[in-house]
Amino acid sequence: MTTFSIGETDFLLDGRPHQVISGTLHYFRIHPEHWADRIRTAKAMGLNTIETYVAWNAHEPVRGEWDATGWNDLGRFLDLIAAEGLHAIVRPGPYICAEWHNGGLPVWLTSTPGIGIRRSEPQFVEAVSEYLRRVYEIVAPRQIDRGGNVVLVQIENEYGAYGSDKEYLRELVRVTKDAGITVPLTTVDQPMPWMLEAGSLPELHLTGSFGSRSEDRLATLREHQPTGPLMCSEFWDGWFDWWGSIHHTTDPAASAHDLDVLLAAGASVNIYMVHGGTNFGTTNGANDKGRFDPIVTSYDYDAPIDESGHPTAKFHAFREVIAKYAPVPADVPAPRPDAPVFEAPLVGHGDWMPATSAAAPTDVPATFEELAHLGPLVRYDVDLPAFSGPAALMFEEVRDLAWIHVDGTPVGRLSRALHERALTIPAGARLTVLVEDQGRVNYADRLGEAKGLIGAVTLNGEPLTGWTATPVDLTLARGAGNGSVGRALLRGSFELESEADLFLDTSSWGKGFAFVNGFFLGRYWNSVPQGTLYVPGPATRVGTNEVVVLELEHAVAPVARFVAGPSLGQLEE
Repeated sequence: MTTFSIGETDFLLDGRPHQVISGTLHYFRIHPEHWADRIRTAKAMGLNTIETYVAWNAHEPVRGEWDATGWNDLGRFLDLIAAEGLHAIVRPGPYICAEWHNGGLPVWLTSTPGIGIRRSEPQFVEAVSEYLRRVYEIVAPRQIDRGGNVVLVQIENEYGAYGSDKEYLRELVRVTKDAGITVPLTTVDQPMPWMLEAGSLPELHLTGSFGSRSEDRLATLREHQPTGPLMCSEFWDGWFDWWGSIHHTTDPAASAHDLDVLLAAGASVNIYMVHGGTNFGTTNGANDKGRFDPIVTSYDYDAPIDESGHPTAKFHAFREVIAKYAPVPADVPAPRPDAPVFEAPLVGHGDWMPATSAAAPTDVPATFEELAHLGPLVRYDVDLPAFSGPAALMFEEVRDLAWIHVDGTPVGRLSRALHERALTIPAGARLTVLVEDQGRVNYADRLGEAKGLIGAVTLNGEPLTGWTATPVDLTLARGAGNGSVGRALLRGSFELESEADLFLDTSSWGKGFAFVNGFFLGRYWNSVPQGTLYVPGPATRVGTNEVVVLELEHAVAPVARFVAGPSLGQLEE
């Protein structure tokens, strides 16, 4: 039996000191047919371990409907890691942050009346306990002391930045141990004294999350973890992007230097991210620290392995550093060819706004949660009272982007990011509001907030009542005519001689969603920094392929352009 434990100064593998050199791959951000490739490429950089979060809301978007197959087959992912001779670290949360929608927590959970998120509140603890038991059914038999490859399991995630409920942490530990987890248990927090003190328990091994000033951060961590190995379990080698900002990068040499400092100090490390992947569909999260910033579709993260699996300059810089402390494979992945470049004409099928719901009207617009709707769009309608001349339309809050129409004519757009809540509308009989959830907040105290039109809506100070709400199923969208001007469905086809990774150029379009062969690529927007959508090769096929674009607001060029590589804005220092 192989053992993995915590010694006086080191991790111990079969009783011998062992330095963990790990990198993060999120199975839920990578096409399953690419898992083995990404793991193998990460191994070629010199890693001996792969780490992953577990996204609860990917496995159980609807309560009681647990799924651990296909994209959610955590067991297969761990087995593929083992097949490459690598260890694994599992971080099941339940909260993961990760710039993933709702921080990984299911909407049905966070919208439960009276629930206390991330604390020892009975409803939350009961649901979390059931979730963890399901995860550990997969993880427990794959632990290293049972012939598997899992060496560490993390309790919660950066909890010290959120709370200090020790009873909650103890309950998570109890459930974890009762489920048969015997490998060492860790916590992670930024190396600030108050976070380290709040976010752990004496029986858990503290680790840090940081991306620079390694010596200082390790010193702070050692003050709070006097014995055992030092570990940076989130070494930030890049950063995430949000709409309207730059593409965030870090200098490969500077990042490699900080990695060198960590390894030279004898610390273990988990590189976050070794390969970021993609927020396919509408799985991106958002941040709100006074301004609402939805995360882009790409989760490239400026990682050593880019969004489409190509080793970067940072890959080679890190590999050179790792080779000073551990053996690295002799073979380096060969450079990959550029993606095919071609165009496919699109045919516009007109507006795809769905018909109104027959549901009973309500005095206040129903939220996405009240509608049990997990998609990104809801259509709201209400009859307007008679009035003459322009009138002031006021919303209590819009989450997150709303297109306003009077008698079918667009009259304005309101953005949560710009703190917009009011506009002037002309006289008419019918008000229609299309609302987009642009991404659920993944950090801090806005976790689990409702989406849609929040609270009352007034016209010249008087409440508007009698609202209907129609959830939009993007997969059922059908055009109601011809043309590609404004909100429209566009469809086209193209031929391939073999499956191929592609990059769909979205720079000539406005805002919307795109699909290839029914595979939901994600959101696009003519806002920096992202100007392409990554199409994973397994989503394509030999012969005829179909591309579908659901445009929300602008006239679009009626052509799908596929380009050689990603467009992620201007490189910034």
